Amino acid sequence: MTPLWNRIGAPAGHPMKKLATAFILVLSLALLAGCGESKDDSTATTASCEPGQLPTVSDGVLTVATDKPAYPPYFEDDDPTNGEGFESAVAYAIAEQLGYPAAKVKWVVEPFNSSYAPGPKDFDFDVNEISITPAREKAVDFSSPYYTANQAVVALKDSDAAGATSLADLKSARIGVQIGTTSLDAVEETIEPDDKPEVFNSSNDVVTALKNEQIDAVVVDLPTALYITAAQVPTATVVGQFAAPGGDQWGALLSKGSALTGCVSDAVDELESSGRLDQITQRWMSKAAGAPELN
Repeated sequence: MTPLWNRIGAPAGHPMKKLATAFILVLSLALLAGCGESKDDSTATTASCEPGQLPTVSDGVLTVATDKPAYPPYFEDDDPTNGEGFESAVAYAIAEQLGYPAAKVKWVVEPFNSSYAPGPKDFDFDVNEISITPAREKAVDFSSPYYTANQAVVALKDSDAAGATSLADLKSARIGVQIGTTSLDAVEETIEPDDKPEVFNSSNDVVTALKNEQIDAVVVDLPTALYITAAQVPTATVVGQFAAPGGDQWGALLSKGSALTGCVSDAVDELESSGRLDQITQRWMSKAAGAPELN
């Protein structure tokens, strides 16, 4: 039999109906309280940014990752720990802002292509010329950007591609790029070559292909182009630079939902507002301004 207080026709003032109404009210308040606790739990993962007291992967130590080999002008002598080179200097400056002196910074190797793959990380943040893109942001976090890079075209000095004065002049060129980079997007969306670009697994493979004349030109970020022509392939030249689609901003990469993301972003923002980031950029990246513009 249906209880009397559940009948549609039960009188409004019936004692059992009053009891049922009170029960529903208590249940609703309990559910709301539960929702409030869930919200508090979700925000509790954010670090307080207390200097030197962050919830790092190793207690008391800030672990920073980059690829190997580590090339100039981002790193010097393939040694991220020496503080020399643009990204090494930026990493140590961020660490200092977070309250970790150089002695409390540990470096680990993380290949470029796996850095932005989903899943847990064994580092606190990674600096490796990693462009901030919507696709990558689905799997990892990024700090505020610490650099905006143009793309550049590198070709052997005696090749037809070396004489290009516009992006249209490169449409018939065989162009090489590294897989997973924004350079690939830049080639496809901005240069739009007649043939699909040749895609290689690593930066070393790209350079080797250029040396062996398997390709006419390579597209990389501008600072890397300067290093290729200065140290890796002296017989090559920087044909010119051009802006990447939507800009090419680099950020420190962190695991998705990292408690440190806000703290690292605050550190980068402070370095920018104080002028220190600009000083580091001018010291290590100043040569990037001289390459011709390709339109």
